[in-house]
Amino acid sequence: MSESPHDDWHITSLVVHALPSALDAVSEGIRAIEGSQIHVVSPTGKMVVTLETLGNARMVECISAVQRLEGVLSAALVYQHADSVEAMNEEILP
Repeated sequence: MSESPHDDWHITSLVVHALPSALDAVSEGIRAIEGSQIHVVSPTGKMVVTLETLGNARMVECISAVQRLEGVLSAALVYQHADSVEAMNEEILP
């Protein structure tokens, strides 16, 4: 899929709840998604995940991919931010 030069940069965080017995496989599946990062994993199966993508359509695809992983019980959207690529690359001076 080709993104438009007018697409925004999206940053999303999810709380993913997986079967504890499937944590390794779910973690591997999430890491295979470009722009994903796992920040915390609990032994009970909860994970904090961020996704960074160009374009809303790609973000929806990534969230759906996480939700479809075998062993995932739920993937709840916690935070979402979108801004232009130019704004996201703007240097913030102190």
